[in-house]
Amino acid sequence: MRPYEVMVIFDAATEPPAIQAVLDRALETIRTTGGTPGAIDRWGRRTFAYEVMHKREGYYVLVELNADPQTVADLDRLLALADEVLRHKVIRLPDKQAKTAAAPAEPAAS
Repeated sequence: MRPYEVMVIFDAATEPPAIQAVLDRALETIRTTGGTPGAIDRWGRRTFAYEVMHKREGYYVLVELNADPQTVADLDRLLALADEVLRHKVIRLPDKQAKTAAAPAEPAAS
């Protein structure tokens, strides 16, 4: 299993239940294909630097996961077909960075 981050940009006009439905389908895809979803960070509405599909704002969500490449391919297909998603990007995290992010911070010795 490899660590990944997925940034998903939804249309800002999309209702929150529709956004949650797409995220639920994505998490279900991850779980059924053997992956493990991690933290979900909702960044909220952000203004684009330039228009994307004639839109000026989007709703950003960052999802962390550990999965095999086939799971990521399935997730990529699901997000590409979702009408609510304007853009998405899957990034494989370096193993070293993922291990340090997963390890709890040690308290400083005084």
